[in-house]
Amino acid sequence: MLIINDISKTFNPGTVNEKTALSHLSLTVNDGDFISIIGSNGAGKSTLFNAIAGSFMTDEGRIVLDGVDITMTPEHVRARSIGRLFQDPQKGTAPDMSIEENLALAAGSGGWLSRLSRRERSDLRERVAVLGMGLEDRMSSPVGLLSGGQRQALALLMATINPPKLLLLDEHTAALDPATSEKVGELTDKIVATNRLTCLMITHNLTSALQQGNRTLMMEGGRIILDISGSKRDGMVVDDLLEMFKTEAGHKLDNDRILLAR
Repeated sequence: MLIINDISKTFNPGTVNEKTALSHLSLTVNDGDFISIIGSNGAGKSTLFNAIAGSFMTDEGRIVLDGVDITMTPEHVRARSIGRLFQDPQKGTAPDMSIEENLALAAGSGGWLSRLSRRERSDLRERVAVLGMGLEDRMSSPVGLLSGGQRQALALLMATINPPKLLLLDEHTAALDPATSEKVGELTDKIVATNRLTCLMITHNLTSALQQGNRTLMMEGGRIILDISGSKRDGMVVDDLLEMFKTEAGHKLDNDRILLAR
């Protein structure tokens, strides 16, 4: 369980560039929740992920993961329990290392294949085969030669090879073409379900926000203005979501990228 209690973050305080990115935000994420998060640019979505991952310390509030207060825990320590994927497919993998070496690194052998038994190497190949991209026959190929979709699928596998307590997906399909984005989205659903992961996913696609996972959050001005789940969410369509956003935010959602992706 993740408990976020009244966190705030202001960048460049006291200057002309002062920006309140998170404003007294609270959120409880139950074990097994798969939450889709949507909002305009500057709503605070990625800032929320950075706060959870420990990229910076919040100005106030607490963050508790599985009963442990991690508010002041350094990012590299949190990374042992929190997996994360970014929008850029080039992040999350080492391009000059092979597919097998990348997986060995994620599995905890430091990238040294000699530290893996034959059974462990065979298991890695089987895990890659599940991606359905033929990469199991290219285990010695440098990751830098893969397509964006292949790299992102591999990064997803690496982030979950040792199932984390929490998985953060920061628009991880946004840079992919529609067909590849759909494929990686399906892989995401499969891996999250198989490993029973607790997951937060930022998306710019309103339809995905209603179809993937079991909860939908909408953010605006560093706050969560909508938290929808259960039967209410099951019967919703995109127009309903837009109308609710207008009611809660006091204005229409005017982000072209989100509206065009609906």
